[in-house]
Amino acid sequence: MTFRQFAYKNVTRNIRTYAAYFLSSAFSVMIFFVYALFIFNPYIQQSITVGAAIDAMKAAEYIIFLFSFFFVLYSMSAFLKTRKREFGILMLHGMSRHQLNQMVFLENMLIGIGAIVTGLLFGLLTAKLFLMMGAKAVGITNIPFYFASKAFFLTIFSFLGLFFVISLITSLTIRTKKLLDLFQESQKVKEEPKNSIVLSLIGLACLITAYYLSLTAEGGLAVLKRFFPAVILTIIGTYFFFRQTSICILNLTKKRKYLFFKKTNIITIASLAYRLKDNARMFFMVTIVSTVSICAIGTLASFNTFAEQIEQDYPYAISYIANGEHQTEQKHIEEIKQALKEKNLGYTTFSIPILILQGKVETKEANISAGASIQRNGVSENRPLAFISRSNYIKYVEGAGNHVSPLSHLNENEVLIPPANTLTKTFMDESYMNFLQKDEYRIPGEPVMHIKDKAEHILFPPDIMASDTLIVNDAVYKRLLSKGNTETFTGFNVREWKETAGLLPRLAGDNGIVTYNPNKSYSIAVSGEPYAEQMKITNMLLFVSLLVGAVFFIAAGSFLYFRLYADLDYDKRQYATVAKVGLTEKELSNIVTKQLLLLFFIPLLVATIHSTVAFAALQDFFALSILKGVITVLISFFILQACYFTVIRTRYLKKIKQSLI
Repeated sequence: MTFRQFAYKNVTRNIRTYAAYFLSSAFSVMIFFVYALFIFNPYIQQSITVGAAIDAMKAAEYIIFLFSFFFVLYSMSAFLKTRKREFGILMLHGMSRHQLNQMVFLENMLIGIGAIVTGLLFGLLTAKLFLMMGAKAVGITNIPFYFASKAFFLTIFSFLGLFFVISLITSLTIRTKKLLDLFQESQKVKEEPKNSIVLSLIGLACLITAYYLSLTAEGGLAVLKRFFPAVILTIIGTYFFFRQTSICILNLTKKRKYLFFKKTNIITIASLAYRLKDNARMFFMVTIVSTVSICAIGTLASFNTFAEQIEQDYPYAISYIANGEHQTEQKHIEEIKQALKEKNLGYTTFSIPILILQGKVETKEANISAGASIQRNGVSENRPLAFISRSNYIKYVEGAGNHVSPLSHLNENEVLIPPANTLTKTFMDESYMNFLQKDEYRIPGEPVMHIKDKAEHILFPPDIMASDTLIVNDAVYKRLLSKGNTETFTGFNVREWKETAGLLPRLAGDNGIVTYNPNKSYSIAVSGEPYAEQMKITNMLLFVSLLVGAVFFIAAGSFLYFRLYADLDYDKRQYATVAKVGLTEKELSNIVTKQLLLLFFIPLLVATIHSTVAFAALQDFFALSILKGVITVLISFFILQACYFTVIRTRYLKKIKQSLI
C-alpha cells in the first residue's frame, strides 16, 4: 500500500464521521456554481433587471465562499481533535511529523476534491431547475440552459484554492504531544463543568442590553445607529451564555434534588453539562449562523407586505388628475378604458373635483421622534393647496371600496389632513398631531385655518399632487371655489389591480407614474407598476437569501452532526457502563431523546429569540405588520430542524443500541 492509498483508506473508512462535512461542502460548491451560472449566462445579462440580479448573485458568491472557508477550517480542526489516539498509534509505528502533516494534507485535499466534483455534478443536474426559479424571481421567461465555462472554472479554482489553503493550515498546525498523552486523550476523565458567576452575569447583561437597544429604538435612523452595538453585544452575550450561563443553569438544576434525582434525569442533566462545556463554541456558531439565516430569509419574506402597502398607498388601481386648463381629459379617460377592456379587466370609475388655491403655510418650530425622528424649523412659504369637501372625501373613500368612520364636525377654520402614505400614517400619533395643529394655513380674505385632526384614509398616490391636501366642510369649499382653479380626479377601481402593470406605456411611461407638473395637462399613477417592480426585486433577493440561508442551515446541522458522531465512541462506553447497573432500552431511548432535543433546539431557540428581537426593531422600516411573514419563517425553520432531529436521533440511537448487544 502506498502512502497516498493509505490516506485514501483513512477517508473512506471514516465515511460516517466525514459525511455531514463532505455533503455540506458539496452543497456549498453546488450553490456557488449555480450563482456563477446566473452571473455568466448571456440570456440573463440581456435582461433589464440584470444590474440588481448580478449584484445580488455576486454578493451571494462572496458570502458563501467566506462562510465556506471558516466552516471547513473549523470542521477540520474539530476532526483532528478526535484523532489523537490514531496519531499516537501511527507515530508509535515510526511515522514522522512530516509524514503526519503530509497525510492530513492529502486527506483534506481528497475530501475537498470529492466535494468539488460532487457539487459540480449536482449543480449541472439541478441547474435548469434553479435557473427557472431564479429567472422567474427576476422576471425573465423562457430562459434556455447555457453552460458557462467561466462559471465552471471559477468554481473549481475558487474551491481548490480554499481547500488547499485550509489543508495546508491544518497540516502545519497539528500539535503532537507525548505518545502517552495521545493514547490517553480519549480515555481521560473529564473534569466536572464549572462556571464563573461573573462571566455568566456578563453574558446575560450583554444580551439584555442588546435587546434593550433593539426594542427601544424609535425610527429607522435610531435602529441603524444601534445596529452594530446591538450585534456585537449579542455575539458576546451568546458566547458567554453557552460557555458560562448554560453551565450555571444546569449546576443550579443539580441542586434541586427532587428534579435531579427523578428517574433518569441524573444521567440526562449530568451528560448535558459535559456536552455544553465541550461544545460551547460549536453551539455558539450554530446559534449565530441560524440567527443570520432566519433574519435574512425572514426580512425578505416580510417584503410581501408591500402588496398590502401599495393597496393602501394607491386607493384606486389607476389614479388620473386632469389639469383644468387643458382639453385632453376626455381623450385620456377613453384611452384608459380601452386599455382595460383589451386586457379584460373589469372596472368602475369615480370622479371628484379638486380645488387648487395659492396660499401661505406657516410651520412652527418643532422637534419630535415619532417613528421617523422629525425635526422642523419655523418657516413661512407660499405654495399651492388642494382642497376637497367633506362630502367628496366620504364619496372618494367609499368609491375605493373602503369604510369611512364617522367624521367629526368641522368649523370654517378647521381642516382635516390625510396621511401622505402608509409610512406617515404609522407615525401620525397624538404627539405628531399636536405640533401639526400649530401650523397655520392662510388664504387671502379667509380666516386662518388650523388642522383639527388627521383623516383616516390616504387620498392620492405619491407625487401626483404637488401640494398639501386639506379636507374642509362643504360650506367653506363652496365659498373658496371662486378663488382658485379646479382639477378633476378620476379613479379606476380594478379588482385585479396587480394586472395593470405595463397597461399604459404611452400615458404612464415605464414607471407607471407621471408626476404633477403645472405645465402638463395631467398626472397619473398605475398601482400595478410599482408593485411589479418591487416584487421583482423582492423575489430576486428572496431567491438569493433562500439558497444562502440553506447553505447556512445545512452547515449548522452539520456542526451538530459531526460533533455528535465524534463523541460516539465515548458515548458508547458511557451507556455500556450504565447499562450494566440496570439501564433499560426504554430508559436509554428516553435519555438520548432528551439530550438530542436540547442539543438541537437550544441553539435554534436562542437564535429565534435573537431574530424575534431583530424583527421587532425591523418593524420600524415597514408601514404594515410583518408578523405573519416572520411567524411563517420561524415555523419553517423549526419544522426543518425537527425533520433533521428525527433522522439523526434514529441513526444515533441505533448505533448506541448496537454497542450494547
